[in-house]
Amino acid sequence: MKTWLILAAALAGSGGVAHAQQAGKPEDTEVWEPVPKVVTPGKTSGEAPSDAVVLFNGKNLDQWVMTKDHTPAQWIVKDNILTVNKATGNIETKRSFGSYQLHLEWRIPANISGTGQARGNSGIFLASLGEGDLGYELQILDAYNNKTYVNGMAGSVYKQFAPLVNPARPPGEWQTYDVLWTAPTFDGSGAMATPARVTVLFNGVLVQNNTALMGPTQYIGKPSYSKQHGPAPIKLQAHGDKSEPLSFRNIWIREVPAMSQAVK
Repeated sequence: MKTWLILAAALAGSGGVAHAQQAGKPEDTEVWEPVPKVVTPGKTSGEAPSDAVVLFNGKNLDQWVMTKDHTPAQWIVKDNILTVNKATGNIETKRSFGSYQLHLEWRIPANISGTGQARGNSGIFLASLGEGDLGYELQILDAYNNKTYVNGMAGSVYKQFAPLVNPARPPGEWQTYDVLWTAPTFDGSGAMATPARVTVLFNGVLVQNNTALMGPTQYIGKPSYSKQHGPAPIKLQAHGDKSEPLSFRNIWIREVPAMSQAVK
């Protein structure tokens, strides 16, 4: 016991000496500029802040086009809700984005039918790389008492990473995704320099924690960064299963600098 007391006293003493020997003043490490711009938050956690781009406001699809040919989006807007039109195909934003913060609300219909991947299937492609399912997919699916492979359930990075937990609400209730997306970077040769990363809150619960993606989504086989790309649209999927179509509302985005840019 005496030995431990002597050691503790020695450590405390050395810490005190080190602190006393620190040079300079507190002001030397104070940063005053640039001053962060003022952003007015929404009145609720899901309401768009003042610097957000509103992608769906309940009125129209002016911010969206059909993925296949970039004609005006043909999904259904009614009563401030956007409902998938499976007959027309995927839609994507007119604008392209790099790294961003995204808020989106979605609802599986109360009368949903089917099981597994054929039950309320859709997805958010956090960076669309072309027609069909090209890009990086955050899965949407009924995950309330609906068994499927875990890297294909709601909250998963499809076919890559299962969610940490399953906070899904029952069909008929609105669900939320809050996403922080860090776009991948590529070197001069076109090879991946830093991977895409994603953090996802599903109904306010952390399900992806700064997850480093292995590459764009692959339905069959392992993903990889085989092709260089820059900013990309965000895509919503019209999945081909026969279950009743799901709906979206209150979609907004805030562009943010990549981490490497932010710390310069």
